[in-house]
Amino acid sequence: MSAPDPTPLPIDHVLRGAPDAPALVLKDRTLTHAGAEADVARLAGWLSASVPEPGARVASWAAKGWLSCLMPLAAPRAGLVHVPINPLLKRAQVAHILADSGASLLIATPARLGTLEPGDAPPGCVLAEEGGDSAGEPLPRSSADPHDLAAILYTSGSTGRPKGVMLSHANLWLGAASVAHYLGLAHDDVTLAVLPLAFDYGQNQLFSTWLAGGRVVPLDYLLSRDVVKACARHGVTTLAAVPPLWWQLVEPDWPDDATAAMRRLTNSGGALSVPLVRRLRATFPEAKLFPMYGLTEAFRSTFLDPALVDAHPTAMGAAIPFAEVLVVRDDASPADAGEEGELVHCGPLVAQGYWRDEARTAERFRPAPAASRYGGTAVWSGDRVVRDAGGLLHFVGRRDAMIKSAGNRISPQEIEEAALATGLASEALALGVADERLGQAVELVVRGREQDGEALAAALAKVLPGFMQPRRIHWRAEMPLGPNGKIDRDALMREIVA
Repeated sequence: MSAPDPTPLPIDHVLRGAPDAPALVLKDRTLTHAGAEADVARLAGWLSASVPEPGARVASWAAKGWLSCLMPLAAPRAGLVHVPINPLLKRAQVAHILADSGASLLIATPARLGTLEPGDAPPGCVLAEEGGDSAGEPLPRSSADPHDLAAILYTSGSTGRPKGVMLSHANLWLGAASVAHYLGLAHDDVTLAVLPLAFDYGQNQLFSTWLAGGRVVPLDYLLSRDVVKACARHGVTTLAAVPPLWWQLVEPDWPDDATAAMRRLTNSGGALSVPLVRRLRATFPEAKLFPMYGLTEAFRSTFLDPALVDAHPTAMGAAIPFAEVLVVRDDASPADAGEEGELVHCGPLVAQGYWRDEARTAERFRPAPAASRYGGTAVWSGDRVVRDAGGLLHFVGRRDAMIKSAGNRISPQEIEEAALATGLASEALALGVADERLGQAVELVVRGREQDGEALAAALAKVLPGFMQPRRIHWRAEMPLGPNGKIDRDALMREIVA
């Protein structure tokens, strides 16, 4: 198979299918590629008239549907920067994203808008209801420089509140071209979009499928059985998930009509375990399984060839097209085969840094190692990996304290701050404990006089989204301290897992 075209275009050019071919299958209607293109043009026209300032940020806070699927194309076409907000987030997180991005417009359902309090939206930010009149004078396809900013995706850091990763048209376009190429997507493919569209993995389901000329079926599911039924109803060929969702999906029976069309399964957001690989193989015997590794700061770094999965089920694989992945020692020299080092991602998929955060940008986005063929700026992942003699990468662990649960990157500090804000805890420490289905489960260690776990859990349920809720709350009369006077995280972890 020839290499994908390395020439990026503005991301709103991604609808490339035959004009009358289905592109987006909604609950109430199906849009062809021509129909989706026309809707993008009208939505872009409305956005341009509503927010005339070039480069302004426009946010959407919506479930999967017409708006969340077309905004990633319409906003950049209008010369604006899209800020998608995870619909699972609650007002405190949304207020932070709106303020940090300086959003000029937020589109959301009336119910979501109703949860916001005075001051949650920055001055001058217009609140618009989803489903209102959003058809303007159609705009032609963008002629923007592919390196212009197109989107800001918010992701948690190991410390502090969520930070915005700045992605250009080129980042998004080349990510779509890369994935469409190595997955072998075609015009007759049907992708069931079950992942959140506010994340790069979920959003790429749209872009890569449309670039190949295929169709996307967005699905907000309640039960795994909903996914099974949708696969049968739409003849789904491509299904992407994270390990916790895969565990849910292999539990029900899959009738033949739900698996007959399945060509490929993709996984990211955590490593597949050997038992899960076996279950997926048994459930989808004819589908190719693509384990993948990525980070929002560089979209995706590696994938494992499906032909190697059975022999190397836990490997991360090798670099995807347009990515250069190096393993380096602490002095930035190349690590030898079998030697642990830090994964460094170089090349055109590297994002433009963190929005309005020079300090954290300087920590993660640094000059590429001397061994890089691309040079320029690289993403220093903080992940420890080993490259084996055959060239495959294997994950060892994270350098920081980030919690990765159910495909979500969670800042421990955000949970800790929420616990302290309740007044029920004097000290708090959030940990990620290994869990077969979640990857990591959140465990919260607190010191407080009342030791009322139910009250604390109820208070956290009001301010944190579900995926951040602690599985257990552990009370301590005193917190163990390390030599530097800080809470000894390692000692607490040893106590919890003992």
